[in-house]
Parts: sequence; C-alpha cells; structure tokens
Amino acid sequence: MGRLLAGVAVIAILLLPLSFAHAADAPAPSTPDKPADPPKEEKPTLDTGDTAWMLVSTGLVLLMVPGLALFYGGMVRRKNILGTMMHSMVALAIIGIQWVLFGYALAFGDSHGGWIGWSWDFLGLQDILTKANDAHRLFPGTKIPIIVHCMYQGMFAIITPALISGAIAERVRFGPYCLFIFLWAVLVYDPLAHWVWAVAPDPTHADQAVPAGWLGKLGAIDFAGGTVVHIAAGLSGLAAILVLRRRIGYPEHAMHPNSMVLTLTGAGILWFGWFGFNGGSALGANGLAGAALGASQVAAAAAALSWMLFEWLHRGKPTALGIASGIVAGLVAITPASGFVTPLGALAIGLIAGVVCYVAVCLKPFIKYDDSLDAFGVHGVGGFLGALLTGVFVSGVYFKAGSGSGLPDTYNDLPRPLIQLLAASVAVAYSFVITVVLAKGIDLLWGFCLDAKAENEGLDRSEHGEVGFDLGPALDIVAERPLLEPRHADVPPNGFKRFTVVVDGPSNEVLAKTWSELCQAGPKPPVPEFRAVYPYLTTIKGNRFNFRGGDATVLSGNLQRLLQDRLSGSSVKARVEA
Repeated sequence: MGRLLAGVAVIAILLLPLSFAHAADAPAPSTPDKPADPPKEEKPTLDTGDTAWMLVSTGLVLLMVPGLALFYGGMVRRKNILGTMMHSMVALAIIGIQWVLFGYALAFGDSHGGWIGWSWDFLGLQDILTKANDAHRLFPGTKIPIIVHCMYQGMFAIITPALISGAIAERVRFGPYCLFIFLWAVLVYDPLAHWVWAVAPDPTHADQAVPAGWLGKLGAIDFAGGTVVHIAAGLSGLAAILVLRRRIGYPEHAMHPNSMVLTLTGAGILWFGWFGFNGGSALGANGLAGAALGASQVAAAAAALSWMLFEWLHRGKPTALGIASGIVAGLVAITPASGFVTPLGALAIGLIAGVVCYVAVCLKPFIKYDDSLDAFGVHGVGGFLGALLTGVFVSGVYFKAGSGSGLPDTYNDLPRPLIQLLAASVAVAYSFVITVVLAKGIDLLWGFCLDAKAENEGLDRSEHGEVGFDLGPALDIVAERPLLEPRHADVPPNGFKRFTVVVDGPSNEVLAKTWSELCQAGPKPPVPEFRAVYPYLTTIKGNRFNFRGGDATVLSGNLQRLLQDRLSGSSVKARVEA
C-alpha cells in the first residue's frame, strides 16, 4: 500500500499543471480605456460543447436502465424474467413524471436551510427557460441550460429506485412496488440529492457555485452518486429484505439464473452507460469529464479482475456471473471518487472493491438474508466502501479542477476520511429507516409480497399475463392450473407417456427439502436410483412426482428406494397414480 500511495503522489505531482487548464475559460479582463464591471456582474454564457456532451451523457445514463433490466433479468429464474425487467423499466415512467412535476424542485430548487429544496418556477419546469427573459437560463456554476441539467439528473433519479428491485426480486407484487418507488423517490432520493448536490450561485464569482445542502456545506464530496445513489439504494434494499419475507424455498432450494448471456450483455451496457453516469457528472465537456471517464474504465477493469481471480482461488472456477458482478462493483465503488482520483487511485479502489464485494456476497448464505440479486452486497457495500476510499485517494489537483478551489487537509476541523464516513453513515441511517417504514406500511395496507400460488407460478404470468420466452412450460414451475395453449396431436410423442407417482409417508416439506438436497452437486457421484429417476422427472407438487417417459413401475420402485435410503427410519411408499 505504501508503494501504491507513493505512486499516486508521483502521478499527482506530474499532473499538477493540468489544474491551471481551466484558467483559459475565465472571462477576459476588461480593457483599461473603459469602465470595467465587477467580476461578479459578468454572466456565463451557454457553451454548445458542454451542452452537447450533457445531452449525450443523458442518453448514456438512460441506456443504463434497460442495461440494468437485462443484468437483473438474466439472474432470475425463467418464470420471473419479464416481471423483473419490468421493475426497472417502469421507473422510467413513474419517476420520469415525478421528477418533472416536483422532484427536481425538491432536489435542486432554492435551498431551505440546507435540508430540502423548493422553487415554484421548477414546479412542472414551468419557467426555467424564460425567467428574467433569459431563453437559456443556466444551472449555477455551469454553462449548460437548467433543462439539460434537469433531464440529466432525472436519469439518476430513475435508475436509483430500480436498483432496489434487485434485492427483493421474484417475490413482490407489481402494484405495491410502483407505489413504493414513487414514495421512495420523494422521501429518500430527493432529500439526499439536495443534501449532497444542491448548489447556489457564488455571490463573488458569477461563473461558480457553492454547496447549498447541509452535507455539501459540511465538506462531503460525492462526484457522481456513491452516497446519493448506491448507498441509498443498497441500504434501502437491505431494509426491504429484512421487512419482507424471503422467497419461498430460499435458501433450501437452488435458484439458478436463467441466462448468463443476458446478464453479461446487461453488464456491458451498464459499463458503457456509466461513462455518461460518471463522465457527465463533470457537467461539461472538459478535462474533468475525461478524468472521470478514465477512472471509471480503470476501476471497472480492476474490480472485474480481482473478483474473478478471488473467485477462481476460492471456488476453483471463474464464472460469468462473477465477472459481471465485479464490473458493476468496480463502477459502483469509483462513482463517488471518479472525478477526484488519479488513474492509480482508481486502480486501487477497483481492486479493493472487487474483493470486498465478493466477500460480502459470499457471506449471504451464512447470514441467511434473501438478497435476491446481491443489490446490497454490490451497491450497498460497494457504495459505502467507495465513499470512504474517496476520502483516502482524493487528489488535490483533480479536486481543484472540479471544485475551483484547493483541497484543505480538513473540513470543519475534521479529517477528510472522517467527514466521508459521517456523510455515508447519514445516508445509511436515513435511507434504511425511511425504507423500513415505507415497506412495512405498504405491506400492512396493501400486501407487498406475492401469495404462494402466484410466486410459484412466477411474476410473468401472475402479474403481467405474459411470458419472457415462449419455450413451453418452465421446469422450475409447479403448475397450479393446466396451460390453456392448444397442443399439437403428437405432443407428447409416442413413447413419452406422462404419469404421476404419489409418495406416502413423509410430509410435503420433507420431500421437497430431500429432493432439493439430492439435486445438489457433491464430492460423490449420485446413486444409481437418482440417475435412473432424474432424466424423466418434470415437476413436483406436494407428494406428487410427475414424470414424462420411462417405465412407471421401474421409476416408482427406484424413487421409493432412493427416498427410503435418504430418510432412514421413515416409512416411504411410492405408488403409480391410476
């Protein structure tokens, strides 16, 4: 670590001249032959390059929403893929409207004591283009129109509650979820965004802005959303997990992803979109945007590598899910630091994040909390880690380029890492407590979770009446009612007769648990009876084992011997249903 810090210092010294590059953007001095206006009276003008970059960045961040839908959709069981993707996509509609009507006013309106914003001209964006007869009203401290800043920040407001859905996937109803993300955006996201990111015009420099939120005034730094987005979403996901019930069968039953192809594709789209997420947070087409983009690339690559290698050493094989999770973990951790650290600092943050988030995910089976898609393990843990490491690896040169001021050794007599810890802890406590109240309230008043029948059928059919992939009945679905689609006369074909074996003796719960254990890979090969039964078994419902093909008498006998040996001391009787 000492060598790494020394390397960071060397790079910071070499990059010191870059901190003066922004001097070229300062207004030209007045000529001595005419009266000069005070600097504070000079107004910045719209910059078409900055505006163009922010328009592109807005599109990149929006692309992250379908990227997240693919990332999450590939990780769930096949019967839930469409419902899980809908949890991400519906945020575009709900939060997209909430943000325009009053969300932006709460987050970036005139500050009231540093706690919440409100500006009547921001309500419905009714007057942000024409106030004071200014057709291009700029956001303070930038050269971009307020409407562009509003749309860009709106993408952050949309994707943040969508991240929470990964923690509670495969078990929540769509209607209550829609209400939850709307209220969460109003009560959690908008205030946190104001506390950290709200600014006001600098009274002494017309082209600069000063923090207006209370955490920003305290000295907390969050370049692109480690505190506002990832800590808030990750800890809110944990709160919802603890309030709501686990998925039926978890952790006893294995719940395998349906498509790593979708998940890897989603991870790639997220990586691509994150360049706008972090690079766009410079709010201009400048060197700071390039630095943030470069840091994002380095950290994502480093975390993907460290996660993959650590998993390889721990489990014996590198997995596609592991490298996809590592990519996201690195991007999450670098988000709060991306504009403030050197490439070597980003490398260190990425390497640390890959290992720490991997360990956090591996602890899930031992703690037995049902974080369906590791939203807390990656976003909560990675966001908190990134916020702390921002205070450790922040570069004075880069900080000056981003803030226009030097980097003091302390903020309000507190060391930088300590103020980052304080801000991150505030985000943890606030988002956790409010989410507990919201999730519990909605669950009591409306019912947040699916009933057992609907969860068994899957989100796609029970909530939306559709299927993600029309490939016939999924093997992980225990059908509660016969399918209504017409079947061709030769389905099932000759030689593949369907029949049911009823097992008497053990309870349904014991049978389900026993069969799940038999299906798990172990150091010894499966017994002959299991190898004989498994290829023909399609579904299990209670004590009814449904088969397609094979000899009914032979399979019934093998199933009885298999269960009798597994449940020694219990009386097991298997019979073919007439």
